[in-house]
Amino acid sequence: MPNSDLEVEIEEKKELYGYQRGDIDAIFERMDNTAPNYHLLYQLPTGGGKTVIFSEIVRRYLSKNNKKVVVLTHRIELCKQTSKMLTGFDVKNKIINSKIKELPDQEEYSCFVAMVETLKNRLNDEILEIDNVGLVIIDEAHYNSFRKLLSSFNNSFILGVTATPLSSNIKLPMNENYDELIVGDTIASLIENGFLAKATTYSYDVGLTSLKVGINGDYTVKSSDDLYSNMVMQEKLLHAYVEKSLGKKTLIFNNGINTSLYVFETFKNAGYPIRHLDNTSNPMERKEILHWFKKTPDAILTSVGILTTGFDEPTVETIILNRATKSLTLYYQMIGRGSRKLAHKNEFNVIDLGNNAARFGLWSEPVNWQHIFKSPEFYLENLRDDIEIETHFKYKMPDELRAKFNKTADISFDVDEEHKIAIAQNLRSKVVLDKSIDQHAAMCVDNTEELNEARALSKELADDIEYRIRKYSNCLSHCSKNYREWLVEDYKLKLTLMIGKKYREKIFNED
Repeated sequence: MPNSDLEVEIEEKKELYGYQRGDIDAIFERMDNTAPNYHLLYQLPTGGGKTVIFSEIVRRYLSKNNKKVVVLTHRIELCKQTSKMLTGFDVKNKIINSKIKELPDQEEYSCFVAMVETLKNRLNDEILEIDNVGLVIIDEAHYNSFRKLLSSFNNSFILGVTATPLSSNIKLPMNENYDELIVGDTIASLIENGFLAKATTYSYDVGLTSLKVGINGDYTVKSSDDLYSNMVMQEKLLHAYVEKSLGKKTLIFNNGINTSLYVFETFKNAGYPIRHLDNTSNPMERKEILHWFKKTPDAILTSVGILTTGFDEPTVETIILNRATKSLTLYYQMIGRGSRKLAHKNEFNVIDLGNNAARFGLWSEPVNWQHIFKSPEFYLENLRDDIEIETHFKYKMPDELRAKFNKTADISFDVDEEHKIAIAQNLRSKVVLDKSIDQHAAMCVDNTEELNEARALSKELADDIEYRIRKYSNCLSHCSKNYREWLVEDYKLKLTLMIGKKYREKIFNED
C-alpha cells in the first residue's frame, strides 16, 4: 500500500519520564495483584502524557500476555491520535470506525482503537470477537457514554484514564464503575519540573445572576449568549485582550455560536486577525483555519466547544474563558490547551471572564481528587455559587473613566459602612442610596460644563452603580433579583433628577 493511502501516520516513540514510569509500574502492580476484571481509574493532568503512558501500558501488556487490548475514545480525532501513538510504540493496531463493516483480518491485530458507538454497533452485529480481550483502556473516562460497553467486557481489566475523575453526569458517579483511583503528578509539580508551562490568571468580575442552569447542570447556551453577546461584555472582552494579550496567539472559548460570531465581528472591526470555528464547520474549513492559526504569530481563534479535547497547539500564549461553566472538567480542559511547554514558552496567560477561578480555584492549585472521586456530590454541593462569589467583587473604576472625573478627589463610597451608620442612627436603609446618588451627581456636575454632558457622563457609571446596588442588597435581609433590578433603574432615574437639581444650584450660585 502506498504511503499516501495510510490512514494513520507513524508517531515517533516518546521517551518516558520518571513520573510516567512510576505511574505505569503502579498500574501494573494493580493488574498483577487484583482480579482479572478489576476496574482501575487513573488521573493525570492535561499535558502530562496520558496517551504516552497508556500506549506503553499496551505495549508492555501485549509482551507479557496472550490477550488483546481495546482502546476506547469518544471522538474520531482522538482515535487517530491514539492509533498514531500506539504505532510509535510498535503496537500493531486497527481503528474500528464507521467505514469498517467487516473485520476479516482481526486475527492479525492485537489492539483495536474505536469510538464507543461504533464499537457498540460492531458488537451488536457480532463482527468483533472479544472473548480474548484482556485489557480495555478508556480515554477521557469521565464521559458516561462508555458505561454502555462495560457489560460487554465482564472478564477484562478496565483502565479508565482522565485528567478530572468527576463524572459528566452527577447522577452517574465514577465510583460506581471503578474500584480504585490512582492519582498521578500534580499540575504544580509538572510546572516545577519543567513539563508544563506556568499560568498567570487575570480575572475580571462578571455578574452572572442572569444565567440559567440547564438539566445537564451547566449554564444554558441561550442565557450565556444573551449575557456575553451584549455590547458591555464585548467591550470588556476586547479591553481584556488589549490589556493582557495584545499581539499574543490567543484562543477564546465561548458557550454559544452567536457569542463567538459576535466576538469575531468585534475583533475584526477593531482590526485584529481573528477566525471563528464551531462544530458546524466542515473538515476542510477546520483544517484550513487551524493551519492559519498555527502559522500566524498573533492569531486569535474564537471557538465553541470543539477545541476542548483532541486539539493540541503548543504555540497558544493566551486562553480566554469568555464564558462561565459549572463543569470542573471543562474548566481544566480549556486552560489545558495553553499549558504545553516549548523551548521559548515557559508561561501562558489565562483571562477569566466567567468567575471560573473564583468557583474552582486557580488551575495549578492542589485538588483532592480522591475526595472528589469518593464524594462527588459533596464536592459539587460545596462549590461557591454565583451570589456568594459576587459578594466579594470590588469595583475599581477603569483609569480612562477615572480621568473623566479628575476634578473629584475622592470617588470612593463604602456602602457597608454607610449602612452601619444608618442602622445605628435608626434611619431607613434607603438613606445609603440617597447619599450615593448625591455623590455620583456631584461627580458628574463638577466634571462637566453642560447639563447634557453631565447626564451623558452619568451613563458611564453603570458598573459602579451595579456594584453599589449589589453591596446594598447584601446588607438587606431579603432582596430578590427583581427588586435588585428595580433598584438599579430607580437609582439611575433619581441620579438623572439629582444632576438636574445640582446644575440648577450651580447656575444659581454662579449668578
